[in-house]
Amino acid sequence: MSALTAQRSIETAKQRLTTRPTLNDTVSQTLTMAWRALKKMQRNPEQFFDVIIQPLLFTAMFAYIFGGAVSGSVANYLPLIIPGVLAQTALTACMATGVQMREDMEKGVFDRFRSLPMSRIAPLAGPMLADVLRYGIAATLTLATGFAMGYRPGGGLGGVLMGWALVVFAGWALSWIFAWLGTIARSAQAVQGMGMMIMFPLTFLSDAFTPQSTMPDWLQHFVSVNPVTLVIHAVRDLINDGSVTANVGWAVLGCAAIVAVFAPLAVRSYSKKV
Repeated sequence: MSALTAQRSIETAKQRLTTRPTLNDTVSQTLTMAWRALKKMQRNPEQFFDVIIQPLLFTAMFAYIFGGAVSGSVANYLPLIIPGVLAQTALTACMATGVQMREDMEKGVFDRFRSLPMSRIAPLAGPMLADVLRYGIAATLTLATGFAMGYRPGGGLGGVLMGWALVVFAGWALSWIFAWLGTIARSAQAVQGMGMMIMFPLTFLSDAFTPQSTMPDWLQHFVSVNPVTLVIHAVRDLINDGSVTANVGWAVLGCAAIVAVFAPLAVRSYSKKV
């Protein structure tokens, strides 16, 4: 009788593994993975160092070093630099997502997830949902630093909140690129190296720190199609002017396109290689 019960348990387990999770199951499992990631952050507070220190350091450093040369004064430079640093900190923060994910894979944690009857996207989407907290902290501290230095956005509270939300959404969208890198790279160090190769061109080959008009013509063409530039222009329109312009629409569309391309790539690579 016990052998029959064991056989039935095995068949039930196999059936659960082959059953496709429903939408409700996927949402529930994603939230569970997000909660796991938040608990991990609570036990490892050093994961917040980059989103706490970098906004303070970069905002003050770039403003006081380049403010006079680019805009004539720090006060005139802040409306240009603050949206740029917002985009940069979001991009830097989402790079850590892929590194942390690869470290979990190396420890065998994702092997356990893969053996469970759960959605394949949940172990990827959960940590990235939790990392929204990190993007929010980075954006908030960047704005707070700017306010302390005398930045007064013309878009008012509504424009600031919309700009903040766009930066957080852009960070979450871009994190899918690094999640995909985390599933194809052989080590966390490799993810970090590839991430730096992506982050620096996207950040510094944009008009985050200097006006696009001062660049060579051939460089302006790349800067104009750089997705980070789209986000920066949209954030400037929202925070500085309080205007929901075409730049905002293009930025949201571009971020959605990144998710549409890299989320399936990350899930497929994770399913094959974990």
